[in-house]
Amino acid sequence: MSQHLNLPCRARKSPAIASGCFVMMAVLGGCSGGVASRVTAPGYSPQQAASKAIEVYDTDKDGFVAGSELDNAPGLKAALKNLETDGDGKVSESEVAERVQAWENQGVGIMQFSCDVVLDGRGLEGATVTFEPDVFLEGVVEAGSATTDGFGSASPRIPKENRRSPTDPPGMQLGIYKVRISKIVGGKEIIPPQYNSETTLGQEVAKDDRSIMNKKMVFYLKSR
Repeated sequence: MSQHLNLPCRARKSPAIASGCFVMMAVLGGCSGGVASRVTAPGYSPQQAASKAIEVYDTDKDGFVAGSELDNAPGLKAALKNLETDGDGKVSESEVAERVQAWENQGVGIMQFSCDVVLDGRGLEGATVTFEPDVFLEGVVEAGSATTDGFGSASPRIPKENRRSPTDPPGMQLGIYKVRISKIVGGKEIIPPQYNSETTLGQEVAKDDRSIMNKKMVFYLKSR
């Protein structure tokens, strides 16, 4: 089975202008060109994941994750447009289950993509960007990270030792993630905690997510 490639050139007018630069999907079943003999997708369990998501984030036990509950669930909040099927601004157990099933149906083992980090209007160099699976995907989807370049761009990837196969290409699995951005200077964290230890950032990785489709996955940060 072949890879699906969409690799526009890397070009920016200035470090302050950020846009994701490429997307590559390694399809379940294998890759061409000697990159990988087979890319195995995670063993998703839609109903189990959905039940866990509601258990953790539905603190008022009304059957939905909504309002202030979404503020405590940055991954779900970031994926809200993909999760919602009825436009009520709430996330239900059935909606989470349907979305997890959709990842499985997409048949993609690994996705490569770039994201940009902009701090106070400028691309942030030397920051570590970590994609951490949301709690309801722990043990199913692997975490990944990367360091931003001089333009503030990074391509998160699962560490080699955590990939399902040593022949798997770099990238991330489909899923919902909390995103943590950190930069240590002189032994001190210079990025506010709402972007790392107490992160409010999230992202869904899926081939039909808008920020990935439009190649514009940008995290805008403020130092104050």
